[in-house]
Amino acid sequence: MAVKKTIKKIVIIILAVVFLFLLVRTVVPGWMPKVKGENAVSEFRKAEINGAELQLMIRGEDMGNPVVIFVHGGPCCSEIPYVRKYQKDWEKDFTIVHYDQRGSGKSYEFGTDYSQVTTTTHVEDLIALTEYIEDYLGTDKVILLGHSFGTYIGTQAAALRPDLYEAYVGIGQMSDTVTSELNTLDKCIAAARDKGDAKAAEELETMRAPISAGEMITPRDKVYKYGFGARLIDDNRDYTRAFLLGPEYNLVDVVRYLAGANKCQESLIKEALEHPITDIVDKIDIPVYFVMGRYDGMTSPEAAEEYLQDIKGDGEKKFILFENSAHYPQFEEKEAFYKWMTDMFR
Repeated sequence: MAVKKTIKKIVIIILAVVFLFLLVRTVVPGWMPKVKGENAVSEFRKAEINGAELQLMIRGEDMGNPVVIFVHGGPCCSEIPYVRKYQKDWEKDFTIVHYDQRGSGKSYEFGTDYSQVTTTTHVEDLIALTEYIEDYLGTDKVILLGHSFGTYIGTQAAALRPDLYEAYVGIGQMSDTVTSELNTLDKCIAAARDKGDAKAAEELETMRAPISAGEMITPRDKVYKYGFGARLIDDNRDYTRAFLLGPEYNLVDVVRYLAGANKCQESLIKEALEHPITDIVDKIDIPVYFVMGRYDGMTSPEAAEEYLQDIKGDGEKKFILFENSAHYPQFEEKEAFYKWMTDMFR
């Protein structure tokens, strides 16, 4: 009997601790650690941008440093929950601005209808955000950095308003969607055959026709399985840890993140399939840099390089290939990426 009572007490204590943990993670609002420094900037708040309340995260050790606006991908996959672990060095030489896009993450509002939100809406939001940040931080131009689906938005903003930007950096740059997906399909089929997984290779081959028709993309579980998603980091684990333990998002924010992705992601992906960025932008009048990981299967380095060669404009156009990474060279090879950024912009 004594043993049973002891076990019951332990179970009650564990349940109480779990309940308190969940309560704290639900009630305590998101926050972030401060950046130290006499002229540092460290802000985590919402701002009204183009008629919507968007979550901002602004960090840097010196407000006099160049400003970088980071456009997250997904679509609807903010990197605010975990990005601090990768950008500590960047904050020494740049002021980094992240934001949760309309209908994404902490910018998602329960009960709001996002059915009319398109990529054009996101481009307009980015331009308005840029004007807001330049006024707020007292700078004439910022460096625009897009990642993955964020490049679909960032490329258009850079083309429409080159006066706002010092340069455009596309990491995991989108290009002709069908060409990119076929490149990825070929890589996955070759990898499956190399691993002796003939059944998977045959299954993937059956997808060639619908991918060629722009009706689907290469399954992302296969892209990750064969090492073309992330190689040197575990982005899924980063998200999981951040959602459970990170200060930026509480559990309500996690629900916002999941709800936004569920409601908005499919229509935005469909839009990019039907209207590839190569059909929208062929001229950018500022320096343009495409930064790709050699093993990227989410966005094809080969297709991106071909697209860059077709872009006209007054500024420098340069393709940079990181040899050891896949879709996240800025995180997978963060030291090398930081050096490239400082060499280029400092």
